[in-house]
Amino acid sequence: MSRDAEQAGQGTQTLTIAKGLNLGLRAAMEADNKVILLGEDIGRLGGVFRVTDGLQKDFGEERVLDTPLSESGIIGAAIGLAVRGYRPVCEIQFDGFIFPGFDQIISQLAKLHYRSEGRISVPVVVRVPYGGGIGAVEHHSESPESLFCHIAGLKVVSCSNATDAYWMMQQAIASDDPVMFFEPKRRYWEKADVDTTAEPGPLMASRLVRRGDQNTTKRATLVSYGPQMRTCLDAATAAAEDGVSLDVIDLRSLSPLSLEPVFESVRRTGRLVMVTEAPSESSISSEVAARVQQECFYSLEAPVHRVTGFDTPYPPAKLEEHYLPDLDRVLYAVDQTLAY
Repeated sequence: MSRDAEQAGQGTQTLTIAKGLNLGLRAAMEADNKVILLGEDIGRLGGVFRVTDGLQKDFGEERVLDTPLSESGIIGAAIGLAVRGYRPVCEIQFDGFIFPGFDQIISQLAKLHYRSEGRISVPVVVRVPYGGGIGAVEHHSESPESLFCHIAGLKVVSCSNATDAYWMMQQAIASDDPVMFFEPKRRYWEKADVDTTAEPGPLMASRLVRRGDQNTTKRATLVSYGPQMRTCLDAATAAAEDGVSLDVIDLRSLSPLSLEPVFESVRRTGRLVMVTEAPSESSISSEVAARVQQECFYSLEAPVHRVTGFDTPYPPAKLEEHYLPDLDRVLYAVDQTLAY
């Protein structure tokens, strides 16, 4: 048994997000020999972010396949494998590379179950390292998650910590529906204590990760997912020093949205700030804002504020710190909503 296999069976351990994903993949592959990994450089190299490190060595080249540089080929092969009873997990090396496979995802992967009246299942997981903040070149720092949330037939999720990385990966692979699994690549090396023996919560559910002080009148709700969760938690800590209480909610599931925890929090605080790296136009943040306005209209004491990436193509690396939401922009939005 390899050292990683021993780790996967232990109790609480400190893991990075990347290692949580690695052990989650390992656990799924050990539990079901129909789980197969496909992607560019995921075998001998272990992936450019080393998320699949050691898996080809332990499970063999027939279950961890190094593919040609063809995202359409990767997705197409995965669909064929799924129809034949396998559970493929595709790695798209960088977010900006997913578009050559877009047609396969939208036209086939998302629709086969519906078009076959449920006779065909396509349990494919598409792993997408996404978001900015790593100083990469063009096409390596995108936030395309909203595009896939518009497509009926796909589940879309994003982890933000090592615990969710470990459990959500296994749950996504076990799902009989196709899952787009977005991984915050600039957070891959952030660590957390993970209990690999605990009972995980449901995959398609948001979660209150920090509850603010209810004894103050200066309150608001912060909602985000993936790479911006760390920024929101830092904002809540900074705001508390000034007597401002912030609930922080991790969406986790982007489609379908699970907003009951958001509604409950907004009914307490009366204010919402939505934070995401993706542009604001026709986005997840706009859908959350609309649904909160519909469900919590009489509880709102201020308009919903959004802190997002700008409605432009992602900029060159030297300008990305101006593009990405940061602590100052989030705290400014909190101040704005409290000013009403």
